[in-house]
Amino acid sequence: MKKKFEKKDKFDNKKKFESRNSSDLDEVLVGDISKNYLRKSVIVQGLIDKVVQTGGPTMFEISDGSGIMPLKAFVSAGERAYPEIEAGDYVKAIISIEEFNGEIEGNIQKLFKKQGEAQEKLEADITRRLRKRANVTQDNFLIKNSILEKLKKSFIEAATEIRLAVLQGRPIIVRHHNDTDGYCSGFALERGILPLIEKEHKNPKAAWEYFVRSPCAAPFYELADSIRDTANSLRNVAKFSNKMPLIIIADNGSTQEDLMGVLQAKIHGADIIVIDHHPFEKDVISEHVLVHINPFLVGESGSNMSAGMLCAEISRFINEDVENIKQIPALAGFADRIDLGAPDTMNDYLKIAEKEGYSKKLLSDLSLVVEYTSAKIRFMEVREYIEVLFGEPREQQKKLVELMAPHIKDLDAKGLQIAKEHAVIERIGKVDIQKIFIEETFPGFGFFPKPGRAVGLVHDLLKKEGHKALVSVGIMHTAMTFRATDEANFSVHGLIEYLNKELPNAFVDGGGHKNAGSINFLPKSKNMVLELFEKFMGK
Repeated sequence: MKKKFEKKDKFDNKKKFESRNSSDLDEVLVGDISKNYLRKSVIVQGLIDKVVQTGGPTMFEISDGSGIMPLKAFVSAGERAYPEIEAGDYVKAIISIEEFNGEIEGNIQKLFKKQGEAQEKLEADITRRLRKRANVTQDNFLIKNSILEKLKKSFIEAATEIRLAVLQGRPIIVRHHNDTDGYCSGFALERGILPLIEKEHKNPKAAWEYFVRSPCAAPFYELADSIRDTANSLRNVAKFSNKMPLIIIADNGSTQEDLMGVLQAKIHGADIIVIDHHPFEKDVISEHVLVHINPFLVGESGSNMSAGMLCAEISRFINEDVENIKQIPALAGFADRIDLGAPDTMNDYLKIAEKEGYSKKLLSDLSLVVEYTSAKIRFMEVREYIEVLFGEPREQQKKLVELMAPHIKDLDAKGLQIAKEHAVIERIGKVDIQKIFIEETFPGFGFFPKPGRAVGLVHDLLKKEGHKALVSVGIMHTAMTFRATDEANFSVHGLIEYLNKELPNAFVDGGGHKNAGSINFLPKSKNMVLELFEKFMGK
């Protein structure tokens, strides 16, 4: 008897609802729906962004240009409701507003697919709302700077595309260099983007579904990283009806070595924005990305503006209410030694950081801790740990720096001493070549400083001692890492081209920037590669 009563009750309720006139209900924008609407029925119209079948109801995600909202429909456990409605369809929905696990959602009472002129009008309305909301409203910089002014148009274009991706419910992947400037770049973008995602989706967990920040495995956006990003995204498209992502490459992305990764991602439907400050021999990137930001594109030097500085400024364009980034430009600038080329820029940013409670010493110590941490966590995202490193909360950051900075300085001193004792210096032409055989000199995997940093430390020491034209090379069984002064006129790209011409069977590849980079080769070719490197420097 009980089961019969329940069936009759369910049927009567449905019949009662269908007899109601939908004209009695208010049509509202998704972005206007709040807890004030709880337990009320309304009409919404929009685009179905995704459809996910759970073990219970069918979940739809609707966007109308004003916001994004989850809708659910239940037929029976695990049964697909409204199978005629797919992601990409434009619909009209009659819903009751409910709250589940702190998230506002709509319970579908009726769902209609829009077609013909009605669909076209709705599509145009949504596009108009999205474009209007994506417009940048804050376009002033933290400091007065000619490089920033020259790049302002590109800043606005990039910020607009990023805001639009958030409004469209499009996942965003931030890829950055695995050093302090790179982490500053990634964190600054993260601070600007995450609050917008949470606001748009009315769900704090959306920050995990629609945003990923990861360091690059190499000093460029290599093909392996690109494949991982697109493979994961394609899985989410198939599994959750996600869209293909917007990929932001920061403190990397401008060189020939980045091109293959960029093109691979584009084939699968991803779009790319590059924010970098490293030099390139030829701009092969701009034509393939939405926006390419680099001081060298406007006739300026990347030695006078780091990627962390650029990303902190762009973050303010993305989100005018962004918090906890005013110390980032100074931290990034000192880490990348922008003070050597642009002391006025560094002083301006340092004054801003000091107002936030960051002294020059604290920034220096914090840079050390970020550098050390990046070596240990390698390519993990570890979002919460990075938040502590960058001052969320500040008291915990202070304790972490006070604990770790002295320890890291001791490790650096040890690494420098080891490198000094085992470095071999010889003159080739007009250039001093400093060679360090890494495997024979340093302990194995996990030792800090890493080979590149150890080479950099001993390279800087010789510079202070008066060596002008200097190239320092860390030599390993299958790789070499380089640091060079401007006076040495060294090019890692030129070296790679030369080696592949003279020793094609070594299969040399690699990359980097004008005065810093690395190459890889076959183990049996090590001695010949070193010999040819010396010939290259003597040319």
